[in-house]
Amino acid sequence: MIAPRNTLVWLAGALMAALLAGLALVAHQQALATAFQQLRDRGQNTLNLAESTLRGQLARFEHLPELLADQRVIRSLLLAPRDPDLVMAANTYLRDAAELLGASDVYVMYRDGETLAASNFDQPHSFVGGNFAFRPYFFDAIDHGAGRFYALGTTSNKRGYYFGAPIDVAGQRLGVMVIKIDVDELEQAWASDELRIIVTDPEDIVFLSNRPDWLFRAFGALTPDRLARTQATRRYASAELGEIDFQSRLDRRGFRLLSGHGEDAVAGEYLVVKSEMPQAGWTVQILLPTRAARVQAAASVVIGLLGLGLLGLLVTIVWLRRRQLAQRLEMEQAAKDDLERRVIERTGQLRDANAALREEIAERGAAEHQLRKTQSELVQAGKLAALGQMSAALSHEFNQPLGAARNYAENAQVLLAQDRHAEAQGNIERILGMIDRMTRISRHLRNFARKPNQKLRHVTLSDPVTEAQELLGWRLRKSGVTLSVDLGRAPLQVVAGPVRLQQVLVNLISNAIDAVEGGQNKTLDLSARREGASVSLVLRDHGPGVPDGIQDRIFDPFFSTKDVGKGLGLGLSISYNIMRDFGGSLSMRNHPEGGAEFVLILQAAPDAALEAAE
Repeated sequence: MIAPRNTLVWLAGALMAALLAGLALVAHQQALATAFQQLRDRGQNTLNLAESTLRGQLARFEHLPELLADQRVIRSLLLAPRDPDLVMAANTYLRDAAELLGASDVYVMYRDGETLAASNFDQPHSFVGGNFAFRPYFFDAIDHGAGRFYALGTTSNKRGYYFGAPIDVAGQRLGVMVIKIDVDELEQAWASDELRIIVTDPEDIVFLSNRPDWLFRAFGALTPDRLARTQATRRYASAELGEIDFQSRLDRRGFRLLSGHGEDAVAGEYLVVKSEMPQAGWTVQILLPTRAARVQAAASVVIGLLGLGLLGLLVTIVWLRRRQLAQRLEMEQAAKDDLERRVIERTGQLRDANAALREEIAERGAAEHQLRKTQSELVQAGKLAALGQMSAALSHEFNQPLGAARNYAENAQVLLAQDRHAEAQGNIERILGMIDRMTRISRHLRNFARKPNQKLRHVTLSDPVTEAQELLGWRLRKSGVTLSVDLGRAPLQVVAGPVRLQQVLVNLISNAIDAVEGGQNKTLDLSARREGASVSLVLRDHGPGVPDGIQDRIFDPFFSTKDVGKGLGLGLSISYNIMRDFGGSLSMRNHPEGGAEFVLILQAAPDAALEAAE
């Protein structure tokens, strides 16, 4: 009887070992997938931060070449490129501009590619006299109106990103204005001993990295075609290009891994998180070492197996003891002990669950507070972005009255010298009128830019409408768009914040101008009517309208139908939330006769004196 009993014990042990091995394999795969997911989430956060840094640095300089190209000293140089006085004046101006803007180099190229003036004219490696017609930032600016390119400088041998803008004088494209920014500061901000941050070009060659040993090295073989495309633009000048001895693969859980071929392949294994930047032609990648994740997964499985082993041993001892016990009293006592143990464990679990629930409630309260703060800052950022887009045109709005005022002032001096006081008085009145015009524009810009108070007040509807018209007057005139306003005979008063309501109108009218700018009917209709306790304000354009498939998403954050670089997709979302804060609503519909209508519903203010402005 002893032998069969031992055989059963050994069979039970073997079955338990096989079961534990299967459970260990499944648990290890699950633990590894969890560890890799946590690693990828951390990498995604780092990737978002790195990509935002790159986008912000590029956006800072994107429109500056156009502004510099419009300066008189630059335009004069291109009309007389061999005039030494104009060359020196342009050199000095570009040197001061580079220091002010924080750019690496700023230079002017003639239409044949020769550099006429540069901010580094007095440096050993000056660009003056060099011909860079082979660079895409030059011929793209000449042919398409804008040039962007990353490269290693052929003269300075320094990495940089180049922005090019055409210089048009009297209807002729005479040259290109170029700004080069240094990218070394970006790498310094990415310093990390744990992970790698790399940026690759369209040929999959690394040109930005927080680890210098991978710079100017390519993933995959450097085929003759890849080398020919790179050498055509001399992107890396005389730098020696190499290959990275790593292989990319997807594991069965969908994680992209990059593995080396060293003595320990796991030590050279990285989890890859990447994102495309199509406007710059870049790919940003975060490489996170997987060794710690694999060790963590293995440790979790070992701890689990030890726990299961201890539990199995305890169960086996209890089972053997209960079989040896013959008295009913001992069996009941064992059951009682087991029940008490379960009650204690359940009580501890409930206590832990209550503590976790309280912590989650506190975290959600803090997240809600942060969300409201972020929403307020996002509204302000939207306004400042709109001001940035208007800056170039508004400089023209100021330059014209200033030039005319100077002419009138000079004429007034001549008239006063000739004792023609009446005519001189007329010139002075014209100058005062121009000053009043610039003062109104400046006041509207200042009111639009400042951060508004959140308190709602009584607002006369015509005031923010008029201010929005004056702020967007330059766009209406430039695009040939007519804005027809009908607010009724009696003044309408609503409950709102004047600055935020003005921002809503600026966002909606700007979108309407975009909608009709390329069409035949460039008319916008803005009308308002009081309907009981509400005021309805309707803006209609005569554009193509909004397709049915995207109408439900048009107010979502970051959703936009515009081309890349022409908006963040936040204007309508911000406007929608502002109207909700007013206790009103913002909706959209397509007009039966064509075009889109945006309907703003506001609370009508009771008949009372207007409070102070927001």
